[in-house]
Amino acid sequence: MTGIPAICAALAVIGAAYGIGKIGAAAMDAIARQPEAAKSIQPAMIIVAALIEGVALFGVVVALMQALG
Repeated sequence: MTGIPAICAALAVIGAAYGIGKIGAAAMDAIARQPEAAKSIQPAMIIVAALIEGVALFGVVVALMQALG
């Protein structure tokens, strides 16, 4: 995989990593401010991280389809 599809796949992965990092940081900050809310913050954080990971996977699949097809 070379060229534009490789750049697109890399951007999808970098964007997902950045987004999940921001979610994790915000969740830890919220839990630090209100420890009693951890039981409601943590599942929401995991669900959103999974959705971001899914979007990144679609981006990589589309880039692979462009490269191979």
